[in-house]
Amino acid sequence: MCGIFGCILKNGNAAPVIHAALKRLEYRGYDSVGEATISNGKLFIKKDQGKIDDVHKARNLDDLPGSIGIGHTRWATHGAPLEINAHPHVDCHGQIAVIHNGIIENYADLKQELENRGHVFKSKTDTEVIAHLIERALEAFPPPSLADAVLETVKKLDGSYSIAVISTKEPDKIICARHESPLVIGVNENAIYFASDIPAFLPLTNKAVIVDDGEIVTLSLKGFEIRKIADSSMVSREPKLIDWAPEMAVKQGYPYFMLKEIHEQPACLRNTLRLQEHYLDLMATFLDRAREVYLVACGTSYHACLASSYMFSKLAFLATYPVIASEFVEQHGKSVNIDSTILAVSQSGETADTLASVNVARQRAATVLGLTNTIGSTLTRVSRVYIGQQSGPEIGVAATKTFTSQLSVMSQLALRLAKKRGKVSQDEMDYLAEKLNKLPETVETILRTQEEKAKQIAKKYKDAKVFFFLGRGISTATAYEGRLKLMEIAYVPAIAFPAGESKHGPISLVEPGFPVVFICPKDDTHKTLIGNIMEMKARGASIIAVVEEGDEEIKNLAEDFFEVPKGVPEVLSPVPFITPLQLLAYYMAIEKGFNPDTPRNLAKSVTVK
Repeated sequence: MCGIFGCILKNGNAAPVIHAALKRLEYRGYDSVGEATISNGKLFIKKDQGKIDDVHKARNLDDLPGSIGIGHTRWATHGAPLEINAHPHVDCHGQIAVIHNGIIENYADLKQELENRGHVFKSKTDTEVIAHLIERALEAFPPPSLADAVLETVKKLDGSYSIAVISTKEPDKIICARHESPLVIGVNENAIYFASDIPAFLPLTNKAVIVDDGEIVTLSLKGFEIRKIADSSMVSREPKLIDWAPEMAVKQGYPYFMLKEIHEQPACLRNTLRLQEHYLDLMATFLDRAREVYLVACGTSYHACLASSYMFSKLAFLATYPVIASEFVEQHGKSVNIDSTILAVSQSGETADTLASVNVARQRAATVLGLTNTIGSTLTRVSRVYIGQQSGPEIGVAATKTFTSQLSVMSQLALRLAKKRGKVSQDEMDYLAEKLNKLPETVETILRTQEEKAKQIAKKYKDAKVFFFLGRGISTATAYEGRLKLMEIAYVPAIAFPAGESKHGPISLVEPGFPVVFICPKDDTHKTLIGNIMEMKARGASIIAVVEEGDEEIKNLAEDFFEVPKGVPEVLSPVPFITPLQLLAYYMAIEKGFNPDTPRNLAKSVTVK
């Protein structure tokens, strides 16, 4: 996720307006920033790594001439957060500038083709191919308009994008296009704006036009022209008045970032499915070579590792050892060696306990692999191979979208490794790949159909003193994560166990009305889990079940239940089954009057041991 903004002004310089707007978008990305303007037929650019205020202090972003310009604040997905990788990116002749929010899946093939034709690339980003493709399109005779060159270019792109383009060849226009990544236009009498989010221009105008997927827009002081990318047909759309307060606009109308980020999960899952295959293959190769594999993480990331250990075992026949990072050195520090592989998972890439584990492993010549949401973090620098999970910044302290994104990446890794090892038939591989690609749609369905139920269940149990969360197999990890979310933001004591362990002590706490949450996919554990439910009911527990749609057997045993779409394979089940539990935790916090974005005593990135 990145933030983009641009404007064309009747009077004054665009650069200070762009700078102020990017500050309002900094929640979308903050590892580098850049602006480009056009004045007197020339392109002017300032960009660098770092937060906006730091770059402005060093470079003075306001000191760019011209009344037309574009700007970008970045959250890296391709290429480290360096000045050379910051947007805008330009063509070979420095006449075209491009900014981009999204992920271009086929950039490597496009880049190779362009390099074969003599184009010279400067960055490691996927975005730079767009500038060179437009340059190539404009070389036709007779040359097309800038809008038509952009139109020809975006038809070659696979992936997600909202882009904006300026060129000295048509210095009075900005061309924008969108597929899956957000794009809005703002209009008033003296200027026209575009942005990835409404907050960028809300202090300037409250008249907005939402650009839909598959549309290209030409902006000028005359107004805006929208066409469909597929057939160039014109689209008529009137501006709407936005009555959000600025704080609400930043959250896109959601009352809290946590809820916004829960609802962003379908888009984040789509982004994880656009990972570059050679990185997945390379990491799978290292895992295949390892004599022993440790999955090391803290908190929510540890729960993703726990679920992943089931994935690797069931699909690739690879035994992995999920370890809480703060315990790794004591538990395994003396035993890791050159044959050991550590796959460290950290949203921030800066978690102190995880990095301490990595450092010990490196000292003993172990191979370190990394999975993180923050390109350029310490974890990416110390890993032999790393993968960016491409979730975008997560503002809410309680991890939601990063958890499901980590699971998506890990499942792809497990499938790659299974294929490499020949442990899964091609038919099963195809089936699992199909179901994996449908996960974004599945989560969308859950959010649409189960949110109201989460509100009702939260209201019913808001005064409960303690919760149990129970699951079997891979659902044990889901139970742990559901428990953690409820404790983090609603401050409700909660206990999670493998369901088979519940009668070895925890069941002594159960009394009439005691809420017990069961995670109940239709897998090999289903029949045994019913027995565990009966044990709890016999002692008066109130059963809250997360079940597959149509699972009447467990629905009839439960006082309350959430339903997820049927047909999700066991190894992928944590992604859809955690979603209603995230909603439950959120609405429990709301019912109890707590702010879910800033739970007490917690920080987003734990950088002390």
